[in-house]
Amino acid sequence: MREDAIVEAAAGVHLVHGSNTNWVVLTDGDAVTLIDTGYPGDRQELLASLEALGHAPEAVSAVLITHAHNDHLGSAEYLSATYDIPVHLHEAELPHARREFLQQVSVGQVMRQAWRPGVLPWAVHAIRSGGTADVHMTRPEAFPKEGPLDLPGRPLPVHTPGHTAGHCVYHLPDAGIVISGDALVSGHPTSRVRGPQLLPTMFDADRDGARASLGRIESLAADVLLPGHGPLYRGPVCEAAARARELAG
Repeated sequence: MREDAIVEAAAGVHLVHGSNTNWVVLTDGDAVTLIDTGYPGDRQELLASLEALGHAPEAVSAVLITHAHNDHLGSAEYLSATYDIPVHLHEAELPHARREFLQQVSVGQVMRQAWRPGVLPWAVHAIRSGGTADVHMTRPEAFPKEGPLDLPGRPLPVHTPGHTAGHCVYHLPDAGIVISGDALVSGHPTSRVRGPQLLPTMFDADRDGARASLGRIESLAADVLLPGHGPLYRGPVCEAAARARELAG
């Protein structure tokens, strides 16, 4: 994988840039929490990132998913079935992960936006990487408790619906970090904007909900943002969320 693909955000917290989507590795000694898994086509990069940080897949205590889009859920079923790793999501996202329904932008919706800069190259990459593949989970699990989870990094799930109904960000209060998935990003191949922003409207199931959830992110004490797309962002996360709201109108 690229030399610059793994970025250390804090001790035991690494942001990994996949082909077009990020995931996060939290470590505590020999134990690991993995947050998101990239596209199905990112699997070798995902495993390589664990190896580069000194861990085998068997070291992963749990996988946490921000939301069940293919570019975040891609290898979750593989990790669950192959290594018996539990995969946790918000309760509202479980049926989505099981693909009882699909709350994801359709090929038709994307093609109607193909005239916009960056959309067509992104769409080709997404399809080649497994963006339309069957990645449904057979046994996703809800979070085992409220509050910080008893996992490496002690991540705190925060429900931020809008992008999907069960989208969650993960707060690391002691480290001052928010792992934001697609509720707040810092870039995307289909966006000409750089810095904190919402994804383009076509990606959100409920745009008004996505805007409202920025308020939940604003309330989290943090000065580092690890987004699902784009580079690591350093600065008050409350200001990043406010900027995204302003840009979204």
